[in-house]
Amino acid sequence: MNLDSAQQGYLTECNELLVEMEGALLRLEGDPENGDLINAVFRAAHTIKGTGGVFGFDDVVEFTHVVENALDTIRSGELKINSELVALFLSLRDQMEIVVEHAVNGETLSGEVKKQNDDLLASLVALTGGSIEEKEEGSDEKISSEESDDGAGCSENENWHLSVRFSKDALRDGMDPLSILRYLSGMGDIKQVITVFDKDEEEELSPIDCHLGLEIALFSGEEKETIESAFEFVREDCLVHILPPRAKIKRYIEMINALPEDDKKIGELLVSCGALTKSELEGVIDEQTEHRFSPAAGNSQVLGEIVTEKGMVQKEVVEAAAEKQQRVRSLNSSAKTIRVDSEKLDTLVNLVGEMVIAGAGTDLIARRLGDDSLVESMSVMSRLVEEIRDSALHLRMVQIGETFNRFNRVVRDVSKELGKDIRLEIAGAETELDKTVVEKIGDPLMHLVRNAMDHGIEPADIRVAAGKPAQGLLKLNAYHDSGSIVIEVEDDGAGLKRDAILAKAIEKGIVANGQVLTDQEIYRLIFEPGFSTAEQVTNLSGRGVGMDVVKKNIEALRGLVDIESEVGIGSKIVIRMPLTLAIIDGFLVGVGHSSYVIPLDMVLECVELSDAERIEARKQSYINLRDEVLPLMRLRDSFNIKGENSGRENIVVVQCGGLKAGLIVDELRGEFQTVIKPLGRIFQGLKGISGSTILGSGEVAVILDVPGLIKQVAEAGGRITSVSNGNQNKSHVVH
Repeated sequence: MNLDSAQQGYLTECNELLVEMEGALLRLEGDPENGDLINAVFRAAHTIKGTGGVFGFDDVVEFTHVVENALDTIRSGELKINSELVALFLSLRDQMEIVVEHAVNGETLSGEVKKQNDDLLASLVALTGGSIEEKEEGSDEKISSEESDDGAGCSENENWHLSVRFSKDALRDGMDPLSILRYLSGMGDIKQVITVFDKDEEEELSPIDCHLGLEIALFSGEEKETIESAFEFVREDCLVHILPPRAKIKRYIEMINALPEDDKKIGELLVSCGALTKSELEGVIDEQTEHRFSPAAGNSQVLGEIVTEKGMVQKEVVEAAAEKQQRVRSLNSSAKTIRVDSEKLDTLVNLVGEMVIAGAGTDLIARRLGDDSLVESMSVMSRLVEEIRDSALHLRMVQIGETFNRFNRVVRDVSKELGKDIRLEIAGAETELDKTVVEKIGDPLMHLVRNAMDHGIEPADIRVAAGKPAQGLLKLNAYHDSGSIVIEVEDDGAGLKRDAILAKAIEKGIVANGQVLTDQEIYRLIFEPGFSTAEQVTNLSGRGVGMDVVKKNIEALRGLVDIESEVGIGSKIVIRMPLTLAIIDGFLVGVGHSSYVIPLDMVLECVELSDAERIEARKQSYINLRDEVLPLMRLRDSFNIKGENSGRENIVVVQCGGLKAGLIVDELRGEFQTVIKPLGRIFQGLKGISGSTILGSGEVAVILDVPGLIKQVAEAGGRITSVSNGNQNKSHVVH
């Protein structure tokens, strides 16, 4: 991998880490004592700094180092998280993104960016009371010297610290404590020996009982395992804790980080670097096992907690091993996936599309030749092509949750700017759709979310007066329905003011005075260009620019946008879009000499019209289908197709968004794998058409925009049959 691609990979990784950091910071605001979230933020900053140092990105290292120190201060409990600190760290996170992008692009930081760096770091130092600078100056000297409950302490200098507690029967068993000191003196220089009188207050003294404990400072160049060997023959008669000198602690951490990227347990990592001996590890594991199967056992402690509490290994070393373990496991889990350039996926899908078209042509030739073996072979080939198509499309599918999660920050910042208390609730984050759709839906969703917060949700005092909670609620939801993805943006605000919208529309000449409109039609007027009922213009909204752009962008994705609202209850914007913009399963129909494709997911059934029904259907725009009113649209008339039909007509019953209608066609030609080809600029304004495709014969077929056609039926005054939860609902709306 060349340097450019490596740096690009670093940029991608940084973006992912910064997204994780932002999410953790936002959750920390509501849960400031959550250690896991604090560690997640710290790890993100630490990884960005460490990898940036590998590439020689000094600006990244310098800026992130101060942020990391502040986070370490929070981790240690010296500094408490609050809203002000979270807001500052979010700004620091944004600045880290800018600094990383400059570094990867090989750009020197401008004077403005440097000033932003300095201002933010100065704010950080001010908020932390200067604890960062003190920590930075003395970071190498910060080794805990607090004594543990049993008298053992951490080493503050270059000496090993040995804490020895002899058993009560040690003297009876012939063990001489002085022999231990003589043995240790052969390994180095004993700097200090402190005797500890180890006896319970209620215990009686006995001349043959041993109540002796030793705290020994040993200067030695030996490894921990060698020093431990001094107690090999008296292990059953004493309890030994061996703590390394400061230099050893630093070396242990370095050795842990230098270990191979193998998935090892924390105990194995501590043994590998020499911080823990095998016998010590076995003893801790035995203790864990005994505790786990003890009748009075509570929650079992993890190994890292035990060795730290017992003073066997310093906390810093255990934390380094834990971080190493988590990093390795994260790498191993990500090793199951590979990053692929999106352009390569697009090329693959295009090739699969061409293969689908070529396969359809070959299948047509095989049927014309009438060779049964060739037809059967093509049937197998078609099935395999369909599986390849589905697999290729699945590669492009991504969860919408990542897009939704970005709005946590938006809602937080905008609500503070507006002086409102608004909570975001996300549902359906695991819903998948085509990556192209995800990329293009972000901006329309941003407009809708900001508008809902600015116009929809009322200030707290107004909400309380109306009997609502002071905190407003904004919901983002996504789910699959009839081969489409539905995205909902819902708020519990004041709802749309029907009369105000209608009055503004009449004032602007959008609606004629006296024209009768349904509530739904009035609500849709907010999507008209330049339409706004805001009494004053803010930096968020009120200029009449945005909602019309939302509608235009969604329709460009072959989608529909609609709105539901109830005064005092709230509003809901419903966006319906296709799952993919590349290949779909279609149902091929014929009208005259023309071919049309209907998305198969929207087809409910096909019905052949009798002569009497044909005559009846010509007189009115609906028929009675099993005691249900079904609105009709004759495609021959809608697309102005000349000539007479073949004498037979069929109805294709389609459904979208809980509404049903019937499309009258001449022929039913069956299912068809449809490769969607975009329409040229000249044809983009055509209603009822969403794209085109190429048939196996080379003929061009038009893909019908079913949601648009159903909308045309409604606007033309047809009877729209509603469907609830997939079941036919015999109630209907008649215009």
